[in-house]
Amino acid sequence: MVQLKTPAEIELMDEANRIVHRVLDGIERLVAPGITTRELDRFAEAEIRKAGAIPAFLNYRGYPATLCTSVNDVIIHGIPGDVALAAGDIVGVDCGVVFNGYYGDAARTFAVGRPSEPAARLLAVTRESLLLAVGKLVPGGRLSDVGAAVQRHVEEHGFSVVREFVGHGIGTSLHEDPQVPNYGQPGRGPRLREGLVVAVEPMVNAGGPEVSMDRDGWTARTRDGSLSAHFEFSIAVTAEGPRVLGLEVAA
Repeated sequence: MVQLKTPAEIELMDEANRIVHRVLDGIERLVAPGITTRELDRFAEAEIRKAGAIPAFLNYRGYPATLCTSVNDVIIHGIPGDVALAAGDIVGVDCGVVFNGYYGDAARTFAVGRPSEPAARLLAVTRESLLLAVGKLVPGGRLSDVGAAVQRHVEEHGFSVVREFVGHGIGTSLHEDPQVPNYGQPGRGPRLREGLVVAVEPMVNAGGPEVSMDRDGWTARTRDGSLSAHFEFSIAVTAEGPRVLGLEVAA
């Protein structure tokens, strides 16, 4: 059941997402050759708790860390560890918090040092696809318009959309209805209504869309070993248009 949020609830969710984006800003400053994803994770947990929030992912369904850190061919849910990042890597960082009972959730993929041209293009196209999806989150639109915008942009640039994992509603739970695929035909599914809040998160592979899972039960990789990028915003549907929560200006 979709739970529409009141304006007051959206303000609370904006506060939660501000914390998430501040953490991601800090991560962006730290990402460099030689740092480990475990160090990034420790930084994130300290910053979240300093802000009076709780790491949303830590111990969620048994997940063992504050961040998901997905390097190179890892699509999502990479577990932080002690292997140092190297120049030329890309690392997707997904962060969630609980603040005053409401969840914030966002992700960005960072280049470590100077990215290769193909990696830079993958990151740019994935983020562009998210921004196009944001523009579809208007009252009266259709839910499938969101994923259709992502898929069209991604495939026009020769990349592929992961289908096994999707975006989701968010609020007093990390994952709520509705599911928000990153693919599909426009003009289908339920109408978008004021108060809907969803986490939209394109996961885009440089090669094919197929996924393989590591034995840890969390780490999802591209089956062909190609690079993967992941960007995510939590977005509210409002009468004034889409509102990217936690950001001063819709990016």
